[in-house]
Amino acid sequence: MHRSTAILFAATLGALLAGAVGTAKADPKDYRFEAVQPNVAVSSQTPIAVRLVHLPDKAPVKDAVVFSSKMEMPMEGMAPMKTAITAVKSPVPGEYHFVTDLSMEGPWTLTLAAKVQGEAGTVIGAIPFVAR
Repeated sequence: MHRSTAILFAATLGALLAGAVGTAKADPKDYRFEAVQPNVAVSSQTPIAVRLVHLPDKAPVKDAVVFSSKMEMPMEGMAPMKTAITAVKSPVPGEYHFVTDLSMEGPWTLTLAAKVQGEAGTVIGAIPFVAR
């Protein structure tokens, strides 16, 4: 390979690699919702909190926009029982707080959808809670 051809090849390869790295996007699968405390009280005003964690570095995501929330209790042989849930201001950066009506003991599932700044996809998660 001639010297000028080798230089041109190296420059082209470098530009291609730089472009590929610059346009790479993380996958929504790189994130997970987690319960701050999975065991909660039975109450018509049960406070619950979740974290959205970036799995590669285990860091909490502080600026996600949660735009969908649903709280349900699975019922054997029947449709899940839905209950009201309301987002409330979080005193802790990286945590997302809610108040929900968990008037029955047992397992509950919070389903959330969120957008993370800089990500093209939507992060969706189902977080288990147990009301006691």
